[in-house]
Amino acid sequence: MSDSGTLTQTGLVALTGVNKHFGELHVLKDINLSIAKGEVVVVIGPSGSGKSTLCRAINRLETIDSGTIELDGQPLPSEGKTLATLRADVGMVFQSFNLFAHKTILQNVTLGPLKVRKMDPKKAEQRAMELLERVGVASQASKYPAQLSGGQQQRVAIARALAMDPKVILFDEPTSALDPEMIQEVLEVMIDLAKQQMTMVVVTHEMGFARSAANRVVFMADGEIVEQADPETFFTSPTSRRAQDFLGKILKH
Repeated sequence: MSDSGTLTQTGLVALTGVNKHFGELHVLKDINLSIAKGEVVVVIGPSGSGKSTLCRAINRLETIDSGTIELDGQPLPSEGKTLATLRADVGMVFQSFNLFAHKTILQNVTLGPLKVRKMDPKKAEQRAMELLERVGVASQASKYPAQLSGGQQQRVAIARALAMDPKVILFDEPTSALDPEMIQEVLEVMIDLAKQQMTMVVVTHEMGFARSAANRVVFMADGEIVEQADPETFFTSPTSRRAQDFLGKILKH
């Protein structure tokens, strides 16, 4: 996929000419990116390349200085009720699991559907149990987050995002806070979602996941999208020197 045609964005998520500064630091530079419904886009690159900021901008957790971000043809609202509705349509799974410590696993998953979607409590509970079953932690429903392993908590966080029936889920380095043996159990849930054509934007260091689950790999460096391609092309014949250097360093390990 070339960058040349990206100015007329059509996609479930479309970023056009997006810029973001933190003080003097230009963290997103003229980002053009379109993500189709059902597409799994994995964003990789060195630390400080703007990957997480990109992810958070799509959910309006970070504001942008210029450009537009659209979800399903609608520009992102900046505040108020419309923003809450947008957040319901854009699920987010963070590095740290961000579960409510004083609520049970089941309550964590039903909270959004009850409060934002105004779902019937019985339905919300039934749906939550189905999702906890799907991510393999239904037996933990009555426990509190502190009683679960990191891998289990992250799977609950995925179930919580799914409970809102979002149009897209953003994953911001979802496995980076986990012990190695827990990483795989979370990636398996994500691979399963990818197979079911959930639209996903995944910022990760897990190259195996990028290779097996992504439709497209987007490589960022210094706040720019340097290169994007399908995984096979990207990993076997990256065209930019930055991507070649990056892959050279990480694939040796």
